[in-house]
Amino acid sequence: MDHGRKRKLTFFTIGLIFLLSGVEYAVILPTIWRYLQTLEAPSYFLGLTLSAFSLTGLLSGPLFGHWSDRTRTTKKIILFANLFEIVGNFMYFMGFSKWLLLSSRLVAGIGTGAGSSIFGFLTRSTASEDRSTVFAAVMICRQVGLLIGPAFNIFLRLCDFHLGPFVVNTFTAPGLFMCFLWILLQLAVIFMYWDVPPLQSGKETIKTKCSDTVNKQRTEEEREEAEGEEERDEEVQPLMQSQELVGSYGSVPATDSHRNHTTETSDATFNQISSSPEPSVSHESSSPFKNFSLSREFLREEVVVLLAAQFITLFNQTALETMVTPLTQKYFNYGELENSIMYCLCGVEVIAGFLFVRWLSRRVAERAILAVGLSICNISCVWCLIFLANPIGGFPWQLAEFVIGVFLQVLGLPFVAVAQVSLFSKVTSEKTQGFSQGVRRSVGGLATILGPLWAGGLTDNMYIMMGVMMVLLSLLTMMLAFSYKRLIEPSREEEAESRDV
Repeated sequence: MDHGRKRKLTFFTIGLIFLLSGVEYAVILPTIWRYLQTLEAPSYFLGLTLSAFSLTGLLSGPLFGHWSDRTRTTKKIILFANLFEIVGNFMYFMGFSKWLLLSSRLVAGIGTGAGSSIFGFLTRSTASEDRSTVFAAVMICRQVGLLIGPAFNIFLRLCDFHLGPFVVNTFTAPGLFMCFLWILLQLAVIFMYWDVPPLQSGKETIKTKCSDTVNKQRTEEEREEAEGEEERDEEVQPLMQSQELVGSYGSVPATDSHRNHTTETSDATFNQISSSPEPSVSHESSSPFKNFSLSREFLREEVVVLLAAQFITLFNQTALETMVTPLTQKYFNYGELENSIMYCLCGVEVIAGFLFVRWLSRRVAERAILAVGLSICNISCVWCLIFLANPIGGFPWQLAEFVIGVFLQVLGLPFVAVAQVSLFSKVTSEKTQGFSQGVRRSVGGLATILGPLWAGGLTDNMYIMMGVMMVLLSLLTMMLAFSYKRLIEPSREEEAESRDV
């Protein structure tokens, strides 16, 4: 199979991984609260169970990323991580007690840590100018999973039978279903995923091509020269061969010009070998953390800004997601059907947004896209603070205020998400990209834990909840404004100098 086909199948498999991660979230979330109730779990167990999934993903992300940076492979890491997803979802299906359910989400969350290795692989396998497009496509796959996930619940809720000692019903069926899907994905990774070699930088590619051309020319010259020497030797002394090039003495000494030319050729060849970049590259690739420093890598201005963007936007997003359902019940008396339709429409908007950002990223710089997305988030937060904290008017006005607020919040997410991921991959070292992406995802995991906890306790104090979210967004906006000039990809020379300091 040629390299191009392997590359396409590998990217397709990565899309399947993110698709299933979205499906899992959408399949399990709608029924987990009632599942816990059947196991006589207290109300706080819902928050614990949801946070457990993010907690273990937060911890495993940097570890899997570090592993991929050390080995420069991701296939075996994905296969290993998927085992946790399979086991965790089967434990969720068993569901003998609330503690087993909590443990199941802890185990399944470990599997999400492979995402850092995948983002590191994508960074090394894509050109800098195409990275935003690729990351947007991956994020679209997860959103598609979130969109189609609720559709599976239509038939899962009808399950009512026994599988050996286990009961398959509305609450346990999602775990068994996801266990089966992750097993299928395991087979897809085995047969359709390859650790394709990373792309070379432009300068390295040119240098390699020039070196290959010079080597080819020198080889041809040396071969022609050797043939000419053999012909001369045959004319002068047919039974003797010149041993000059193999380091012994022949019967007929070589001329001075030939000896000088041979010496020059040998010196040039030796200099070329000693100056060849391959040995140093292989040595560096075998030890990517040789000169690595946490403070030098992550305490730089541009990296801090992007990590802050990751945390604040996810914190606000998960807080608003937690707040939406109580609001719709309080003001509009929405049930499960209405909320499902609302989430479906939001999913369609998010996918459309990612597609637009994917197109826009080829024409506009990432930092400009990040600024646009952050501006939309600020407008959305101000709108929610004014109109959703205390809705005014009758039912039609309240509904319009709510729809506009949700629309603006969802609209800004693709801009911020794609831009900050792509920029982060460019301002951090490519050699330790797996570990860096693990740190970034851990920061996001921390936000997804704290966001629901913050909003869940303040549903009756909307001004406090929304006010803190607005303060965080304002802080991020100021950080972006002051650091805007630094949010660009450093040149190869600057990157090498910064790593050597």
